Amino acid sequence: MSVLTRFLTPQPALPRERQMFTGAALKAMIVPLVIEQLLQLVVGIADTMMVSYAGEATVSGVSLDTMIYTIFIYLFTAVATGGAVIVSQYLGRQDRDNANLAAAQGYMISGLLSVACLVLTLLFGNWVLARLYAHVDGEVMDACRVYLRIVALSFPANAIYNAGAALYRSMGKTKTTMVVSGIMNLLNVVGNAIGVFVLKAGAAGVAWPTTISWWFAAVAMTVLCMNAKNDVYLIPRLALRPRKEMSGRILHIAVPNAAEQVLFQLAKVVLGSLIATFGTSQIAANGIGQTLWSLAACMGTSMNPVFITVIGRCMGAGDRDAADWYMRKLTRLSLLLASAWCAMVTLLVPLILPLYAITEQTRHYIWVIVIIHNIFAGLVQPFAMPLSSGLRAAGDVQFSLWSSLLCTVVVRTALSFVLGLWLGMGIVGIAWAMVLDWCLKAVLDVIRYKGGKWKEKKVI
Repeated sequence: MSVLTRFLTPQPALPRERQMFTGAALKAMIVPLVIEQLLQLVVGIADTMMVSYAGEATVSGVSLDTMIYTIFIYLFTAVATGGAVIVSQYLGRQDRDNANLAAAQGYMISGLLSVACLVLTLLFGNWVLARLYAHVDGEVMDACRVYLRIVALSFPANAIYNAGAALYRSMGKTKTTMVVSGIMNLLNVVGNAIGVFVLKAGAAGVAWPTTISWWFAAVAMTVLCMNAKNDVYLIPRLALRPRKEMSGRILHIAVPNAAEQVLFQLAKVVLGSLIATFGTSQIAANGIGQTLWSLAACMGTSMNPVFITVIGRCMGAGDRDAADWYMRKLTRLSLLLASAWCAMVTLLVPLILPLYAITEQTRHYIWVIVIIHNIFAGLVQPFAMPLSSGLRAAGDVQFSLWSSLLCTVVVRTALSFVLGLWLGMGIVGIAWAMVLDWCLKAVLDVIRYKGGKWKEKKVI
């Protein structure tokens, strides 16, 4: 047995007949998820570059709207995750009928929530924009209104796609979601190029491709999910009316997860307003640094659905010891992959930075915050993020919610003001506040895991 295999295999070893996922099966899940994350990141960078050619007013308007739009994306993803946990547990129990019902109810909840968000945005979106961004130029506000009104039409598609993608990931079929996501992102890039360079349609030229690509993805995933040959599939008639007990199980997972994600995004908006006071050099460094942070963090992010699928299946099968064994195995794998990936990204920074026309001071700030981020993203974040998804998959959602509120919303926000503003550390202080948040969250998650209370949770 190699050193690597020994590191990744917790002792005492779980008997092979109880190992629901082989190394090959885990690899088949993880690789497409990583590729999907990288594709989304590359497309995001390409979109940003193309939008910049639509004029400063459009860039500013889209940027300001993104803060609001992202909240809805997190909300729909959280609801889809709730459905994925329940489906995974029923698959572990080999209860296909209830797995199908959970899939349909997840679709129904996602659809109803997204329509409500769409209606509220169309009715009150302009009012919200006027109060959030009361001092922006008229041209920027016009771009904000146009962009938000159009992308709001993508809310149902976004929610339905996420519900379908979560369903496929709960079956371990991540290659399918990678392909659909890849085509969706390609449509978005091509559409943006046409809207910006050919039609010169400003904010509408980048909003419509986003909406159209999401609707393509939603239709594609829904058709795929209705394939009766799948381990679990969507039966439309089961999504036409609520089943109180099943919907309650999904919402039991989804509501705390949604609250956690939305509050996290709101905290980022607050910190964004703080960073805006640090001066041009630090604002630019933070913007570029965020892109490099996202690149470094994509490995850890990719492991979240893996934890949900694997731990959910084990808990559904009633094999708590297998769930414990896989919790340790996947955490070790996350640590290994995240550390290696973050080291590689750090080595690539000298090749990436020359692509930006920035001052030496801005370059210095980027180096400092990227090094701080990547060290802790490799060594600490696997215990704070993917492990937390494992606890959530077991049904321990209340702990995940309250620990995240304490660490991210309270500790990170407070430390950001103390270090960044009062001690004058600027964005370096913001970076330290972020990684200290991870450290505290990691400690709490490990203590919770070691305590074993997560094994006592029951969601089906």
